[in-house]
Amino acid sequence: MSSNNLTPEQLAERWDIKPETLQRWRCEKVGPRFFKVERRIRYRLEDIVAYENRSLRSSTTSAAGAAEVAA
Repeated sequence: MSSNNLTPEQLAERWDIKPETLQRWRCEKVGPRFFKVERRIRYRLEDIVAYENRSLRSSTTSAAGAAEVAA
């Protein structure tokens, strides 16, 4: 696996969330973009960083996070 690709478990650890949350987001078509290789889910680091940048907020009253649809 390329170091530029993260497993759901690695991304969940990075964000301090459960892998099941990422699974739910994939079903709901929210969260960062992902791809599958022979039934294995991977997230490209560049897509993760782009999602994180889109999720930046200057106020706690702004909508963010899982509400964004994967581009």
